[in-house]
Amino acid sequence: MRYWFTLCFILVWWDLGSVSGQRPIVPETYYTEEHLSDLRAEVRELFYHAYNGYLNYAYPLDELQPLTCRGVDTWGSYSLTLIDALSTLAVLGNHTEFRRVVNVLSELSFDSDINVSVFETNIRIVGGLLSAHLLSHRSGINLEPGWPCNGPLLRLAEDVAKRLLPAFNSYTGMPYGTVNLRHGVPPNETPVTCTAGVGTFIIEFGVLSRLTQNPEYEAVAMRALKALWEHRSGIGLVGNHINVETGQWIATDAGIGAAIDSYYEYLVKGSALLSRPELMEMFLHHLDGINRYMRKDDWYFWVTMTKGTVSLPVFQNLEAYWPGVLSTIGKTSDAMKSILNYHQVLKHLGFVPEMYDVQQREVRPQREGYPLRPEFIESLMFLYRATMDKNLLAMGEDVLRAIQHSTRTPCGYATVKDTRDHRLEDRMESFFLAETTKYLFLLFDSENFIHGDGLSGKPHRVASRSCMLDTGAYIFNTEAHPMDAGALDCCHGPTERDIWQKVWFPKESSETSSSDSNDDDVSSFLSSPSIEICNKPAWHSFLWVKHPLRCPASLSASKSWTGKRRKSSNFSLMTCEAAPFMQMLCVGGEVCDI
Repeated sequence: MRYWFTLCFILVWWDLGSVSGQRPIVPETYYTEEHLSDLRAEVRELFYHAYNGYLNYAYPLDELQPLTCRGVDTWGSYSLTLIDALSTLAVLGNHTEFRRVVNVLSELSFDSDINVSVFETNIRIVGGLLSAHLLSHRSGINLEPGWPCNGPLLRLAEDVAKRLLPAFNSYTGMPYGTVNLRHGVPPNETPVTCTAGVGTFIIEFGVLSRLTQNPEYEAVAMRALKALWEHRSGIGLVGNHINVETGQWIATDAGIGAAIDSYYEYLVKGSALLSRPELMEMFLHHLDGINRYMRKDDWYFWVTMTKGTVSLPVFQNLEAYWPGVLSTIGKTSDAMKSILNYHQVLKHLGFVPEMYDVQQREVRPQREGYPLRPEFIESLMFLYRATMDKNLLAMGEDVLRAIQHSTRTPCGYATVKDTRDHRLEDRMESFFLAETTKYLFLLFDSENFIHGDGLSGKPHRVASRSCMLDTGAYIFNTEAHPMDAGALDCCHGPTERDIWQKVWFPKESSETSSSDSNDDDVSSFLSSPSIEICNKPAWHSFLWVKHPLRCPASLSASKSWTGKRRKSSNFSLMTCEAAPFMQMLCVGGEVCDI
């Protein structure tokens, strides 16, 4: 009797405790490789059901309307879903369809008299084209001489980016929200832009600058980021809408969700991808304010940016990316607490709604929908890579079951108009194929090339530079388009001659300039700060510098190079020819030890 009384007391106490304590228990033997293989097959079928529905009923329009099986233009009339789905085809290993779509897109023109969202065009079009360009070598495409510094998709991405550049011609350098692809910023365009719309360019524009050796794109993206940084509040927070001409905050509520989210995301990812430690320092400064003022029982509420007082105690679907970001900097415990909170909302409603009132435990009116967003799944994938906790696989399967049960239509998958009764809406946004399906597949596919462990790679040479491809150093943009950080070294930075001169003749190298006058100063790539960063506690779980145990006998492009992790950072980056710039990143949620 006493035993049952105690057991009942424990169960009641568990139920009344914090949501983050309600951790599902999944046996270690449950998610076998056979089970995961079945889940991958199901996700693959899910993707192709939606993808073929788009091709059959919507192409060449932007998106599919899955209830009426028609197409509609939404963001600019440039076959948006086809571009957004391209990198997912590569992740799924469908090289035949990837090549076909690349041939189709190579003929695409963006010389149109239409107004487009600068933010959406950048993350979906520029990001999608750049990612596909960097993944082309895996799909049997005939690469142009000088790839990855040349190529039709790279030229197309640069053409689009050039058409976005007029948006940055503001007094502060922060971009306008809308641009005409032919004529620039429209007359009478509002100068008010959301924070994410200002701070979400450094990945795409940084990659573009490094591949084309044109510094303009990275420079304008950095100027916009620094302008935001300079307008932060005294407690380290930013509002959600700002006047790009005056720098005045128009909306001063601060949060990690809608209108702000990818600004924080790009500080972390841009820092890793482009070896810019100042961006990480900015993020860590913001993180102090976020944890001090927004974090309440592992939820993150909206607060006033100057005082930090709670203004809106809600959870937004768009905030579900946050545990993924935390996991990439080693804060897996904090990430797990929040993801468990979010999972309880999903279990309660079947889906994570656009806005959920945490105090009232109910959906916010007018924000009850679920447009097939990926953020929760994104965090599951990153966090699983960091912890290998099978409970996260179970949460991912919960999402998969909900999508299959409630949103599938004869020609695709539909937005959930109301998470309370699962009524549907006639829209399937392109990010469903770019992000939601991709992250689901990667969650269940631990052997995917995206998850490379950094211990092997494919050497590639362009003129006097060499780089390592397919090491697993992939950084996702906010539309889930992966960028191979290693590929950038083939087009940017010091040449091998510069490197060896720096190593063996440091005095002479300081007196002579690099033969490539357009490159950054060599010392900025070889100086000790890049190694010292790896020893800082704030960085040690995010970034590590990889040095081979010994130089490989051959670095021909037909062979793979394998290196070993070193705990010591006393070795030069120039240990051997393959090593230049190999600052291997803990991406995909890996937590690396040094």
